[in-house]
Order: sequence, then C-alpha cells, then structure tokens
Amino acid sequence: MLILAATPIGSVDDASPRLRHELSTADVIAAEDTRRLRALLQRLGVQTEAKVISYFDQNEASRVDRLIAELSDGARVLVVSDAGMPTVSDPGYRLVRAAVEAGLPVTAVPGPSAVLTALAVSGLPVDRFCFEGFCSRKAGERKRQLQALATEPRTMVFFESPHRIAEMLTDAAEAFGADRPAAVCRELTKTYEEVRRGGLGELAGWAAEGVRGEITVVIAGAAPVAEDLPGAATEVAELVGEGMKTKQAVAEVAQRHGLAKNALYSEVLRQRH
Repeated sequence: MLILAATPIGSVDDASPRLRHELSTADVIAAEDTRRLRALLQRLGVQTEAKVISYFDQNEASRVDRLIAELSDGARVLVVSDAGMPTVSDPGYRLVRAAVEAGLPVTAVPGPSAVLTALAVSGLPVDRFCFEGFCSRKAGERKRQLQALATEPRTMVFFESPHRIAEMLTDAAEAFGADRPAAVCRELTKTYEEVRRGGLGELAGWAAEGVRGEITVVIAGAAPVAEDLPGAATEVAELVGEGMKTKQAVAEVAQRHGLAKNALYSEVLRQRH
C-alpha cells in the first residue's frame, strides 16, 4: 500500500491520530527531508522502525523503482513532505503514477493543506477555485503566466517565496489590475500567522517592505464584464492607424474599457486575418 500522508503546516497539534498510527506502523517512510521527519516524530512522541528514505525533487525519479519494488514485496510505504499533502507542489506524483500503472493500491491520510486553509480564511469566493503553484522565478515568464490568467473567473491560489513575493504581487497587479481583491496568508497555523487582505496594488506596496515566512497568495477571479471586444478592437485599429504601436494601443483601450489585454489582443489579431 502506498500512503500519501499530510503533515502539519505549522501547529503540530493538527497531526491526526491516523498520521501518528501510519508513522509508527509503516515499513518504509519516504521523506522530503529526513531531518524534519525525525523532528516531527520527536514532537509527536512517535517511534518507528520503518526504513527512512530521502525523497525530494532532485532524487525523486531515481527513487521510484526502489519504492515500487518495496510496494510489490508487500511493504506499507508512507510518503511525507515537509508540510501539507505530498504531490501538491511537493514530491510524490511520479511515485503515484508508477504505483497506479503497476496496479498497486494508493491511499491518503487527509490533513493540513496550505491551499485549502488560505482559501478558507481569504474572504474570497470559494465555490470555484484553481491552484497555480509557484510562478516562474524568471520575471518575463512570470509576467506571461499571470497575464494568461487575467480572465480566469475562478479564485486563484499561489505559493510564493518571501524573496519574490513583492515582485509577484507587482506583476499580478499589472496583469489583473491594482484593485483586484487578494489575500496574502503568511505562516498559516503558526505563532505569527498573518492574513493581509486588500487590492493587489496595496498588497504589493506592503510586501515591498519585506515579508518573511511561508506564503500562500489567494487572488479573486476576474469579474464578469459585458465585453465589446470587436468594438474595442476597432478602437485599437484606429489608434494604430494614427501611429501608435499595437501593444500600447491594446493596453490603453483595455484599461479604458476594463478589458483583459490578452483577450483584446486576440480579437485584434482575429480581425486582421
């Protein structure tokens, strides 16, 4: 049996009785950080005789065959990440796929999740949402990723590093608009938990002063608008005819009418062809 176990994202009191049981009875534990696993076991007062194997991003692919062999021999293999649910922006996906393909049973120990916790406390709509993980570290690629989400109607959840949160929020404000509602959730369930809510522009200014800790960002989806894209594309064509560059014209008309730039640009290209 392959078991994906959610571990506390902050408060150790969130550890479930089932997590304690699985840690104490597993034959093999594949841990993202073996030192953190040992610390967790100590805090929980749990002892285990399991073989502990390091299982992180850089060695994940090379560990799969060994773990599948253990499963095939009848072992209970427990996968834990540093915090939260394995496979969610953490190692585990390759092993799950391999186990499924081999016809081996896979289950999970439900528990803490930064994605769902941040979504729940954000104050933003939770009926429909999507998880986008970490944005690219490269500024240009990050801007393109966010711009592609400008018309996404669902609430969006991101992870971000404290070293890049200010830049990410600044780029999000540019892509979605400075007034788009959002929440920055920091150190969830920990002693210094903080949830900062506001428009993206306001939050970017706050983050510029420096933010520490584990961060989850929740951003409201695009509000439905009555888009007159063909008419707006005509305005773009007129500005281009007067000598303005297409990109600049699209940005100006999109801001004027509250339209997504990428949607308007696509309509401009459609009319040209």
